[in-house]
Amino acid sequence: MAARRASVTPLAAAALIEPAFAKINLTLRVIGRRADGYHNLESLVCFATLSDRVELRVGAPFELRVSGPTAEQAGATGENLVLVAANALQRKVKKLKVGRFSLVKRLPVGAGLGGGSADAAAALRLLAKANGLKVADPRLLAAARETGSDVPVCLEPRTRWMRGTGDVLSAPVEMPRLFAVLAYPALALATRDVFRELAAPKNAARGGRSPALPTTGMEFVAFVTERGNDLEAPAMRLAPIIADVLAILREQPACVLARMSGSGSTCFGIFPTRNAALAAARAVNEVHSMWWVRTTELGVDRE
Repeated sequence: MAARRASVTPLAAAALIEPAFAKINLTLRVIGRRADGYHNLESLVCFATLSDRVELRVGAPFELRVSGPTAEQAGATGENLVLVAANALQRKVKKLKVGRFSLVKRLPVGAGLGGGSADAAAALRLLAKANGLKVADPRLLAAARETGSDVPVCLEPRTRWMRGTGDVLSAPVEMPRLFAVLAYPALALATRDVFRELAAPKNAARGGRSPALPTTGMEFVAFVTERGNDLEAPAMRLAPIIADVLAILREQPACVLARMSGSGSTCFGIFPTRNAALAAARAVNEVHSMWWVRTTELGVDRE
């Protein structure tokens, strides 16, 4: 006797899912502070294979449910960037189909990985799918810019140069796949506090043309090594533990580069092989079991 198929409700069939990949600032140069108080930057941004998970059930009540290992760090649901982004798009697209968002939070909050921005961007991609919009729709980009400075670069998670306040994006650029260890010492840093600690020149210029990238592994790492993260020093003044994170990553055999990502306090170490990264992650975790330590790959772009 043939098994009966489980009935599928229209609501369940409408469920859409998007990953929200962690953003890594391989380089970050602060060009200057603008008259409005914001800063012009130039940053080479890529994405890790680690992610949060965002789901949309079209037609359900418009709300957000948050779960997952780092859900408690996410703060008040009403202030979550998923809802901020959805509300921003609703103001721009008439009769926008919305629904219930479910966010599975795996990335740490306030860690320099752009988790909240990636969640918001994933929510916008879901709404685009549900409403037949293209990701390149200017209304989607406008909603992303309104939500946060890192949201536009997360809309299409591909390696790019990010400039201005995050509003000027290059076309996607190629980079080699890299193996990395991410280490977060369980100390959140607010981006505004790090910028407040930064003694940036008053300069509204956006900087020059972004240079071309080498595409072979070691040449690319050398290119990134020559360019630092201008927020690393002010972040370490606020959180000296970042220096400890960088030191232990640099101590690991085969580590070719260790640096802080974004405004901190997560640091990444780059290794030549997956096995070297796995061994390094185990070594760091043995000494600092309370830290969030993960292996990942960088530069695995998604169309």
